[in-house]
Amino acid sequence: MVSSLDGIIAKKDNSVSWFETIDHYEKGIEITGQDTEDFLKTIDCYVMGSRTYEHALELSRSYGWAYGDVPTIVVTHRPLPIERQNIEIYSGDLNKLVNERLRPSYRNVWLVGGAILAGDFIRLKLADEIRLSVMPIILGDGTPFFDHIGQEQALHLKDVTAYKSGMVELYYEIGK
Repeated sequence: MVSSLDGIIAKKDNSVSWFETIDHYEKGIEITGQDTEDFLKTIDCYVMGSRTYEHALELSRSYGWAYGDVPTIVVTHRPLPIERQNIEIYSGDLNKLVNERLRPSYRNVWLVGGAILAGDFIRLKLADEIRLSVMPIILGDGTPFFDHIGQEQALHLKDVTAYKSGMVELYYEIGK
């Protein structure tokens, strides 16, 4: 998940221009396209909520489909257009989705978003880790990431990476 320093993951208008930063942190490392490509190659399946999917479809009209041919499961109760063969709509119990569909078939599933779905996965103890990229900006308003969890959750810090762009990536293992 990408968030602002104040924990906002989406502006009210869904714009993503705030992902780009002019900040420069001298001690940080440079993000390379190869690093991103290598990471994305490890993803076996994407899971996303309906609003994230609709936003991804909108962005794909300008930038192409960001998730390639990797299987993508959209969790929703609404009818949505399916524009690619690798997209599947799922409406049902998240425990069944994870234990009967995802665990037997995939090794590395990335929950792309949004906040409600991520909160459900964390609350139900279905997520193993959180990777949060914090951008050097305070947005002040929008969709908060951790607004729907409703319980205390212990985390174990696995890694921290600071980038030249001023973004900081926090990698936590979720306590069970």
